[in-house]
Amino acid sequence: MKPAIGVGMVGYAFMGRVHSQAWRSVSAFFDLPVVPSMAALCGRSPERTADAARELGWAAAETDWKQLVKRDDVQIVDICTPGDSHAEIAIAALAAGKHVLCEKPLANTVAEAEAMAEAAREAAERGVQAMVAFNYRRVPAIALARRLVADGRLGELRHVRAQYLQDWIVDPEFPLVWRLRRDKAGSGALGDIGAHIVDTAQFVTGQNLTGVSALTETFVRERPLAEESAGLGGESRTGEKGTVDVDDAALFIGRFEGGALASFEATRFAAGRKNALRIEINGSKGSLAFDFEAMNELWFHDHTLDGAEAGFRRIIVTEPGHPYAGAWWPPGHGLGYEHTFTHEVKDFLEAVAAGTAPSPSFEDGLRVQRVLAAVEASAADESRWTVV
Repeated sequence: MKPAIGVGMVGYAFMGRVHSQAWRSVSAFFDLPVVPSMAALCGRSPERTADAARELGWAAAETDWKQLVKRDDVQIVDICTPGDSHAEIAIAALAAGKHVLCEKPLANTVAEAEAMAEAAREAAERGVQAMVAFNYRRVPAIALARRLVADGRLGELRHVRAQYLQDWIVDPEFPLVWRLRRDKAGSGALGDIGAHIVDTAQFVTGQNLTGVSALTETFVRERPLAEESAGLGGESRTGEKGTVDVDDAALFIGRFEGGALASFEATRFAAGRKNALRIEINGSKGSLAFDFEAMNELWFHDHTLDGAEAGFRRIIVTEPGHPYAGAWWPPGHGLGYEHTFTHEVKDFLEAVAAGTAPSPSFEDGLRVQRVLAAVEASAADESRWTVV
């Protein structure tokens, strides 16, 4: 019998549901050194939390995250709340000796992220691990892209183009949900989806951004108030309107520490684009391209081949030798969004069991937070070049 490790999760909306799916399924597909036990779910409403716990497979329900952290049957705290509560919960859980998995972006400010990273460093000295949940690293095609770059197949990196395009708030009558409020989310498209492409680009290239020049824009400055919101939606509109105080779109250029030039675009106003996280990297020996709306495909160009044969070719990333894919279905049978979270939980559990630092670490989350802060500072200062 493999030892069990108890998990307590804070938050049960959109992210809570996908994380619950990951905790439920990971042991069925991966041979892990420990087996997660879904001990307790925490939310503010007693009735809704109890209902969610039954529906999602959690053994118990709590309405106070501080009580969740104290539970003897909880060794891992999974944080799926808005960013304004990440720092308080994570720091307290680490101090209590609990391993922490925290949704992205790590925090709402650099100061909060620094405090979290420091708490994680101190906890690591006691064998307590912390990881930030940038799930797109766990797309098999993205992990394969990282492998190709690390193996030198692209040579010297020269260009990076990254986009995250959505359209879910194009309608000006879409309500003022928490993701559109600075006090809850920290920023808008920049922190919500821009953080993903910053992390993805830094992960695939193996390099960090050193400076940026940015523009941000808020296209719809007032929206109907919602009495409550969960996930990506809002409920019970009041009829009144409130001010949108975050960005709707962010556009910036940058440079990587290896010298490559980069461009980034994050928007929730790209009509017709549902979840188009895209990245293209050009190097001296080749290029690669990826679009999450075709998440099982990676396009690769080997520029060392004769010109008569060279060109982008499509790789269907479902073979047993591809990252993560071999644990699932026969070749050619694609994976989905939810699988990235199962891969995330799998990697985290393996690191916890081995006593090794998981990746991406809170330090990685802090690096992303510093990029986001530099983007906001540049946009507020006439797009002035700003060092990260």
